[in-house]
Amino acid sequence: RENFIHLCNPHLEKMKEDILYHFALGTGTHDFPALFGDVKFVCVGGSPSRMKAFIAYIAEELGLGSPGGDYPNICAGTDRYAMYKVGPVLSVSHGMGIPSISIMLHELIKLLYHAKCSDITIIRIGTSGGIGLEPGSVVITRQSVDATFKPQFEQVVLGKSVIRSTNLDEHLAKELMQCSKEIGQFNTVIGNTMCTLDFYEGKGRLDGAICLYNEEEKLQYLKEAYDSGVRNIEMESSVFAAMCNLSGVKAAVVCVTLLNRLEGDQISSSHDVLVEYQQRPQKLVGYFIKKSVGKV
Repeated sequence: RENFIHLCNPHLEKMKEDILYHFALGTGTHDFPALFGDVKFVCVGGSPSRMKAFIAYIAEELGLGSPGGDYPNICAGTDRYAMYKVGPVLSVSHGMGIPSISIMLHELIKLLYHAKCSDITIIRIGTSGGIGLEPGSVVITRQSVDATFKPQFEQVVLGKSVIRSTNLDEHLAKELMQCSKEIGQFNTVIGNTMCTLDFYEGKGRLDGAICLYNEEEKLQYLKEAYDSGVRNIEMESSVFAAMCNLSGVKAAVVCVTLLNRLEGDQISSSHDVLVEYQQRPQKLVGYFIKKSVGKV
């Protein structure tokens, strides 16, 4: 049985038109089923340029389009997000942090619903800080945890705190892990991912403009995180997991680690090394998509 997007908002049925403002798309101006109805895989990541590079990479991997071909930004009418498509794959940028990815996901989920998409897999690919892992390691998230290591996303709605689950699809995580073993090019682990509300104090860094704790306290906190199962830290996975769960969408988070936070806070690897690291989640997810469509 096909698995369609579940929309948790009865009010949308009463609207004559749904304007996806931050995508510069709308049901009154665009034919969503014609534009997006064949989408099966959605990959999201922070940077517009990275997501454009991913769509070019996956196009080549799937044998779609021409080598070096250009892929227009579907959301060119706005500068908030960028969106690219080739065959069954949609690639969308989400910016940095929970608020930015949350806005994007609201509109992305509605887009997929209006397009009547089914059997969708959404994967966030990105970068992160590792804990106890060599730089360049890839972490497939088991569950996203907050800064107190709880597997939950807390949001205030109408003045009241709402707690939502942040578990991710276990079978999909295992599929991705198997793909990494088949590739055999880089270290990959399944572990918990800590999602924080900011880049500096929230992650226990010592290099921000404000820092009122010492190095010993920082290391104690990161070791507690490691002991609880956390293997990397980023800023989007909790709301990503929560919203995908509510929408009935199979989802995963695949992030490369740029440094080991137990050894420092600033990234010291060369530009070329970092570029290669950032390609690792793309390679893994690209291989998974190829395998899923029978091209491996």
